Amino acid sequence: MNGDNQYRPRGFMLLPPVVKNLLILNGLFFLATIAFSSRVDLQNILGLHYFFSDAFRPYQLLSYMFMHGNFTHLFFNMFALWMFGNVLENIWGPKRFVIYFLVTGVGAAIVHYAVFYFVDARPMLKAIDAVLADPSVGSVTSFFNESGKFVNFREISGEYSRFATTFNDLRISDPQLAVQRGIDFLTYYKSAFLSAPVVIGASGAVFGILLAFGMMFPNSLIYLYFFFPIKAKWFVIIYGAIELYLGFSQSDSNVAHFAHLGGMVFGFFLIRYWKKQI
Repeated sequence: MNGDNQYRPRGFMLLPPVVKNLLILNGLFFLATIAFSSRVDLQNILGLHYFFSDAFRPYQLLSYMFMHGNFTHLFFNMFALWMFGNVLENIWGPKRFVIYFLVTGVGAAIVHYAVFYFVDARPMLKAIDAVLADPSVGSVTSFFNESGKFVNFREISGEYSRFATTFNDLRISDPQLAVQRGIDFLTYYKSAFLSAPVVIGASGAVFGILLAFGMMFPNSLIYLYFFFPIKAKWFVIIYGAIELYLGFSQSDSNVAHFAHLGGMVFGFFLIRYWKKQI
């Protein structure tokens, strides 16, 4: 494929085995999520929890890549995998493509939760631990008065409103019991806070695939919305810049922008490593 080529994906029946099986597996996991939704929360079980959460399981580092929140989420990830993944697998072969997909997927998770730790978890845990180390009516009250600065404090815990009412009543009538209720709630909330973020989707690995295509075929034309042509290298750069901007400007969004960037970063270094081995 030279720099003047216009890229068009091939049909489903011509796809190499790994890409085809990834498409099938993601579809099956999505159908299973819908089929068992009334009996079991597969997104909570197979989605990736924070590494230091009680709900974290090692297998989630892989299983989260096969879970998607809705059909749109699934469709766009699988469309990109179909469109670009088949070229990369045909060049690299199945083994190297699987390695790349998994490394970028796991790398995306690592970057996402590293950002979560430094931006959200560390200040929250530091504040909670300070109160638990020296509990008093004043320290508990001060924590809750400042809790608005913490991400999703009230949304994460459905018990907050009921606790706040009880605590405010006890502050005057029984300060000692108020402190104990505060300790109990903060202990519960600490666990709930760490377990609340759940990452799902193959987006991190897909962004890694986009980066790989852009690095290997920088001048190939990609048609945005099937009409606007743009070179692959500019497509990747613009996409990366948008994700970086959204990651900082929409930190409370449900979209894991830094996971997308993490997939690209790990993909970049893995490709560079492979090139040095040649």
